[in-house]
Amino acid sequence: MTLQELSKATRVRHVVLLLLVLHYGNTYMDRVAIAAAAPLLRLDFGLDEITLGIVFSAFSLSYALFQIPGGWLADRKGPRRVLTGIVVWWSIFTTATAAAWNAISLIVIRFMFGTGEAGAFPSATRAFSRWLPATERGFAQGITHSGARLAGAATPPIVAFMMLRWGWRLPFVVFGLMGFFWAAVWYWYYRDRPEDHRNVNAEELALIRSTTNTESGNEAQQSSEGPVKVPWRTLLTSVNMRFICLMYFCYVFTFWIYLSWFPTYLVETRGFSILAGGFFAGLPLFAGALTNTLGGWISDSLCGKRGVRFGRRVPAICGFLVAVVCMVPGVFVDNAYLAVAFLTLAAAAMEFTTGISWAVTIDVGREFAGTVSGMMNMAGNIGGTISPALFGVIVQLTGRWEYPFLIASVLCLLAGLSWMKIDPERSVLVT
Repeated sequence: MTLQELSKATRVRHVVLLLLVLHYGNTYMDRVAIAAAAPLLRLDFGLDEITLGIVFSAFSLSYALFQIPGGWLADRKGPRRVLTGIVVWWSIFTTATAAAWNAISLIVIRFMFGTGEAGAFPSATRAFSRWLPATERGFAQGITHSGARLAGAATPPIVAFMMLRWGWRLPFVVFGLMGFFWAAVWYWYYRDRPEDHRNVNAEELALIRSTTNTESGNEAQQSSEGPVKVPWRTLLTSVNMRFICLMYFCYVFTFWIYLSWFPTYLVETRGFSILAGGFFAGLPLFAGALTNTLGGWISDSLCGKRGVRFGRRVPAICGFLVAVVCMVPGVFVDNAYLAVAFLTLAAAAMEFTTGISWAVTIDVGREFAGTVSGMMNMAGNIGGTISPALFGVIVQLTGRWEYPFLIASVLCLLAGLSWMKIDPERSVLVT
């Protein structure tokens, strides 16, 4: 396209991107709230470390199990209806968390909450594949995950403030209502195909389609012949897909330590107050918000200069290696503030890779980007299911809080090595 045509293009895709940034933020506020409330919630229900770990893992288990169905539904039915439905569903159970009366009820509610949130990112990724050219996907995945981390970073201090004044239940009601509002706006504004949106002009449509010709052809086939069947055998036997899943398992296992146990770790091991612990627990997510966007932008830039294989692989490998270097001293240093600094840097380095990981599911998944991203996120959240529960078991049996972090550092190293085997230029639809 010429510069003149680019200047005439409308910006509806950027409004869609903004809505998805808010959507990602909503998911993290809802899931991080339980970790921020954990210190008081433990006292209210008398939960030991193992039981609290099971509460955290209840969400991760259902979130992992329903990733592929969520992505498949988005591929088949479209992100407009699917995202609206799942946001309403999980917002119901976010609100219902305030009504929990014991550990069992809390575990059930968190499990049901996870069934809804499972489709959030795969459905959004499917929306990206229809609305964004390839040259904008890394940045888009980075900035949406940055929105998630910013919201996650803000959640612990907000929840700490609210629960010290009004108890731990009120934040879940407030966050649930926010989800209902977003779902209404999304259904009103979004359309599954850019050409169906009344505000998209010809220049913007040409820009969107300029680097998605293959996919556009497949979508035309879907419209005329019905939904294209997902090639499950090919996906499950793809070496590329297996290493993507392994890499993301390692990443999410580590990331869930920050989403679940980190506030409690700071209060019970590092000696911070509940309010200070809530503030410092948000720092890794805040740092991740910055590096998510940076990682996606650098990856897109390198893809344009050095090719997609170099542009996706090299930044991701560097991010995981820096995470390892920072995490190990973070758990052994005596000074509590220095520990927070090291562990925050480790999280920031790890988060540098997130937008790249989600962009690569579009690179290799194409018209099945929802299903492929769902498979990746399912594998990741199997790690996310194991992580909080294993953390609780290790701490209760050994009394050593540093052991789970050391396991996570080894997995970060494995994730970096996995990227050496991932080929972003090779479709997972080809064995």
